[in-house]
Amino acid sequence: MQDRYEVAVLGMGAMGAATLYQLAKAGVRAVGIDRHHPPHDQGSSHGDTRITRLSVGEGAAYLPIVRNSHRIWRELEALSGESLFEQCGVLVMTSRPDYDPNDQTDFTQRTLRLASTHGIAHEVLSAEQIRRRFPQFSPVLDNAVGYFEPSGGYVRPERCIAVQLQLAEELGATLYKGETITHIASDEQGVTVTTDQRTIGADKVVISAGMWSRDLLGQPFDRLLRVCRQKLFWFELQDDARFAPVSPTFIYYHGAGDDDSNYGFPPLPGEGSLKVATEQYSEETAPESLDRTISDAEAQAMFDTHVRGKIAGVSSRVVKSAVCAYTVTPDSDFIIDEHPALKNTLVVSACSGHGFKHSAALGEALAQWCVRGSSELDLSAFSLKRFA
Repeated sequence: MQDRYEVAVLGMGAMGAATLYQLAKAGVRAVGIDRHHPPHDQGSSHGDTRITRLSVGEGAAYLPIVRNSHRIWRELEALSGESLFEQCGVLVMTSRPDYDPNDQTDFTQRTLRLASTHGIAHEVLSAEQIRRRFPQFSPVLDNAVGYFEPSGGYVRPERCIAVQLQLAEELGATLYKGETITHIASDEQGVTVTTDQRTIGADKVVISAGMWSRDLLGQPFDRLLRVCRQKLFWFELQDDARFAPVSPTFIYYHGAGDDDSNYGFPPLPGEGSLKVATEQYSEETAPESLDRTISDAEAQAMFDTHVRGKIAGVSSRVVKSAVCAYTVTPDSDFIIDEHPALKNTLVVSACSGHGFKHSAALGEALAQWCVRGSSELDLSAFSLKRFA
């Protein structure tokens, strides 16, 4: 005898936890399965803080999603009493010797255009204004430009996942943690999911398995998805560090190359450190071979390239570090679509490193798809058809 559910969610990270919560909230008999014990640090949904902003420079298709996510984070805070979304503002800036304000490809300019087009409240800051308001960025060059969005900030990924899974369970969802999926089969009647511990039947399945998706999903995902190792660093603050009373999250472009940018967060109360990280897409890895350690040489290179002479008040001493994995598509946009070979199966969460800010709303949209076959959000931009 196998257990039977209306919906099975495979992977309970950012997207899976949000989907399970929304399904349970809608009264759907749902089950979630994860090979680890979420929230955990083995995939993509960890690291204390994740940037959120309305003017998403990756494209206008994301704006309705992140708006809904901001609403849901606040709803979850009211339900749980947990602090999930810190609205400290976000600063996107370019500070490089060869900066051209007419460069249409510059990420800061793209962010500004999107905000202006869609009526997102923001300010354009000069180098002098950046230095005066945010002393930690006093080293910016005189030609620097900044985009400041007061509605942005950061969310707490581990807390968000934990709250949604707890609420899902309280609303009747079943959670199986520490189980590895070994096989998925489907027909007109539904989907059968086999793990190393049980077999489950479901009318529909949502697969949100992050970096394990490539092997789990088969064609065409095995050629579309790449896993890229990312490094996160928390550098100790100097004794004389000066930060604004309310400091923003930031995205900082300091050169013309693909690797000449970083992002980071305000110092969290009581921690005495600044989280700074980068993104890289040139080196590919696999889940089973992902190097989860960070060397002293990598930490020194990070400080020398992205912190020294760019962010004031930060020492080279690493308080802690972490590794996470981005599952990246060829165009760095999401894939949210029905599996071309598995019936009654929806695939989500190849999110190319910018998914967490959208996860709450995508969970709501995926639950709607499971219940009625479509979602209120237009997700057509993320269809597999664009790779045909």
